[in-house]
Amino acid sequence: MTSIEFGYLLQQYEQKLRSYALKLTSNMDDAQDLVQETMLKALRYRAKFSEGSNLGAWMHTIMKNTFINQYRRKKKRLVVTDDTENQVFLNNNRYTSDYAADQQTLHQEISQTVAQLDQKYKTPFQLHFDGFKYQEIADQLDLPVGTVKSRIFTARNLLSLQLKAYAI
Repeated sequence: MTSIEFGYLLQQYEQKLRSYALKLTSNMDDAQDLVQETMLKALRYRAKFSEGSNLGAWMHTIMKNTFINQYRRKKKRLVVTDDTENQVFLNNNRYTSDYAADQQTLHQEISQTVAQLDQKYKTPFQLHFDGFKYQEIADQLDLPVGTVKSRIFTARNLLSLQLKAYAI
């Protein structure tokens, strides 16, 4: 089968692929990107297609695998791994804005809210936020590690309640 014939066959499946992509992504722009990526991969790997087999199923498989791989890549970018003894996983869901004034106002409001925390919660929270590990904070404040973890957890909960408007 020539490249032109293969391209023509691919075009016959485009509408079905678009419908499937829309089901996967729930977004028209993302669906169109997924269709284009699938078509590109199908053209790139056409030598791996066995003539006489089901082209539609082959393309749906390419699309499904592409979607899964993109989803996993996005998820990995949102997670920061801490390989320390305590194995802490942090989600990187930060509020972002293109406007410096918004960022400055947000920073001020969060700083004021943190400043209003009870000292026994604020100090461990700020040290942890500054990058200190639980054990380092415990040693510095002469507290058990469990107490430090509990106070940081409580501080996060208090802050999330008070800053609910900024939740993502």
